[in-house]
Amino acid sequence: MSCAANLLSSLTPVPDLSLIDLSRWYAVYTYPRHEKSVLEHFESKSLEAFLPTFVTESRWKDRHVRLKTPVFPGYVFTRINASQRNKVLSSPGVIRILCFNGMPAPIDDAEIESVKLCLERGLVLGPCPFLEVGDRVRVKSGVLEGLEGHISRRKNDRRLVVPITLIHQSVAIAIDVQLLELVTAETDVRGRHLRSPGPERRL
Repeated sequence: MSCAANLLSSLTPVPDLSLIDLSRWYAVYTYPRHEKSVLEHFESKSLEAFLPTFVTESRWKDRHVRLKTPVFPGYVFTRINASQRNKVLSSPGVIRILCFNGMPAPIDDAEIESVKLCLERGLVLGPCPFLEVGDRVRVKSGVLEGLEGHISRRKNDRRLVVPITLIHQSVAIAIDVQLLELVTAETDVRGRHLRSPGPERRL
């Protein structure tokens, strides 16, 4: 290598990896009924946090009270990088960050964004058992177009189940089955069929 090349190499700045934003979503396990206080503490520390809730009615003495209840009891989600983990773990009400093989386990951004989208569109969410099997479907039209999840049955209704895989829990949305299409290997990321899908399956 020439002297000029050596000089150029020595002048090339080395990126500081600590300055690169590698933030990911994580599930934070809390003490029972501490979800709201943990959320507020995270926000006070400028940590991005998310606590999906749904409204329930409870009878209290002589009146009914509407309460916001966590969709995923015992969990608050936060988007952090490695340098912010101590802030999370030292927060009151926090037990731990969910881990896999001893390392904090990140959640797919798309799963968090799917739940957020449902809330932003004003849909009524409800907790639902996590499903490992079942048809994966995509909403093909309407305000939730592009949203993917699994189809499940509740009595005579069909519901779109949006999972948070890491914590093995889901939310379920009542939806018109006519708005759904099967997600298969023959369907591209935009939901368009690359070739004839064959006989239609009834959901």
